[in-house]
Amino acid sequence: MPETATALVELEQLKLRLGEAEERARNHWEQYLRAVAELENVRKRAQRDVEQASRYGLEKFAQELIPVKDSLDLGVENAARSDAAALAEGQAATQRLLAKAFEKLGITELDPVGQPFDANQHEAMAMQPSTTAEPDSVLAVVQRGYVLNGRLLRPARVIVARAP
Repeated sequence: MPETATALVELEQLKLRLGEAEERARNHWEQYLRAVAELENVRKRAQRDVEQASRYGLEKFAQELIPVKDSLDLGVENAARSDAAALAEGQAATQRLLAKAFEKLGITELDPVGQPFDANQHEAMAMQPSTTAEPDSVLAVVQRGYVLNGRLLRPARVIVARAP
């Protein structure tokens, strides 16, 4: 009979440990479900943020260009009543507005005159013999290039010096 009593005690201990293990398993399952739900919420939030960024990402750009458009419109409207000097002054003011907008947006101009030709930043339009410039350096810029926060938007179109 003592063996039966020991077996009963062991059985009760096993039942108790089984109950504890089942409780831990339930807790782990609930934690898993919460983690899955949180992950899904994060995914949806990130997707919504990406959609909003693409939809409204140009807003800052547009706000910076609106004054430039206003200045151009004003120049066109007054072109018939203005003399050449006033038109040139208006164009210069519009150019300053655009330069200021570019600066705020992180757009910089490439002006590589005198620098060595760099195929990553420049597009060679022609080669011209030169006695004053170093061979394979930029002699003149045909069309300026632009960089946005370190990333090339458009290469500078250049004339490259070569030995005479």
